[in-house]
Amino acid sequence: MLTIVILTKNEQANLPGCLAAIPERYPIVIVDSGSADDTVAIANSRGCRVYTNPWPGFAEQRNFAIRQCDISTPWILFVDADEIYPQAFYDWFESGTTDIDSIDVLMVPSILYLRGKRLNHAPGYPIYHPRLVRRETASFVRNHTGHGEAVINTCRIGYSAIPYEHYFYHGEIIEWMHKHVDKAAQEVQLQPTTGAVMTTRGRLSVLLGRCWFRIIARFLYHFVFRGGFLDGVAGLEFALMFTWYEATIYLQAKAVIQAR
Repeated sequence: MLTIVILTKNEQANLPGCLAAIPERYPIVIVDSGSADDTVAIANSRGCRVYTNPWPGFAEQRNFAIRQCDISTPWILFVDADEIYPQAFYDWFESGTTDIDSIDVLMVPSILYLRGKRLNHAPGYPIYHPRLVRRETASFVRNHTGHGEAVINTCRIGYSAIPYEHYFYHGEIIEWMHKHVDKAAQEVQLQPTTGAVMTTRGRLSVLLGRCWFRIIARFLYHFVFRGGFLDGVAGLEFALMFTWYEATIYLQAKAVIQAR
C-alpha cells in the first residue's frame, strides 16, 4: 500500500534516526545522488533498495523515484533523511477512516528543530510540503524558487493535521551557509512554473519580488510577527540565519542587474 522514498547524499549522520522511525513493514527506497560517506552502507544494512541518480533537483529526483525505481504500491511517502514521521501519521494512514481515496497529494506540515530544540514560533506555521503522493497520478515540477518542488495543478490536494519533525540544522553554520549561497543563486529570479500548485507563501514571495525591503521584512516576520522571540536564543538564531539568506539573494540579484 505504501513505499517510503528517501533522497540522500552524505546523510550518514541523519539516516539511522530517520530509518529507525519508519515501521519495518514498509518497503524503503533510497535514491542516492553520490554519497561519499556510509550512507549507502547504512541503507543496505536496513534492507533498503538503493538506486543512484546524479542530483537533478528536488522535483526531478522525486519524479525519478516515482517512475524509475520499480515501485508498485499505490502510495509513496517522501521522507528526507533529516525528517522523522511520528507513529501517529502511519496509524492515520492505515486507519481506513480517511478520505484518502479522493486525493492525489497530501500536503504534510513540518515542525522545525534547530540544534535539537523545537521551534514553536519563529518559522511561521503551518509550513506544508507535498509528501504523500499517489504514484499513478502525481508528478513534481520545480517551484517558483528554481530549486524547490511543487506538484502539478491537476492533482487533487488534501492537507494533513499531523506534522513531521524536521531536524534541519545541527550547528554546522559554514556548511549551511555554503549550501544556501547556491540556493540563493537559484532564487535570484522568482518565476512561477506553469501548471504548478503554489502555496500562499509562494504567491506572496513572487509578488514582493527582489527588493531590499525583504531583508528587513524577513527578520521582522520570523522574530517579531511570528513570535520568534518566544523561542529564545534559538528563535533569534533562526531569524538571523534566514535574514542573512534573504540578504544573500538580494546581493546576488543586484550583481546580476549590474552585470547586464
